[in-house]
Amino acid sequence: MKIQESQENYLERILMISEEKGKVRAIDIATSMNFSKPSVSIAMKKLHENGYIRITKDSYILLTKKGKEIATRIYERHKLLTSILIHLGVPVEIAKEDACRIEHDLSKESFEAIKIYASKFIQ
Repeated sequence: MKIQESQENYLERILMISEEKGKVRAIDIATSMNFSKPSVSIAMKKLHENGYIRITKDSYILLTKKGKEIATRIYERHKLLTSILIHLGVPVEIAKEDACRIEHDLSKESFEAIKIYASKFIQ
């Protein structure tokens, strides 16, 4: 089953918030993504049902192994693609937005080739 782009975005955001704050709640995701709390709650329910997250009794959201693998892959792509675009002279905010669009559709093979190529120019 292929995961939807919106679900990848949520998983990536959960990872980002957990790295920043340590703990993640639905309100943190809603605030960070500028989404409504009900929208985030619906998305979290689907991610939970599909085994990508766990929700603790204290309402903290944790990535499962499966969810963390996807989040890590997407976040790595996002960071590298953003860096490349900035290195090419694209303004930061545009680079972040464009990287977010590209990160989901790029094949594993193409990303690995870009990563190798970029390692020669971007530290």
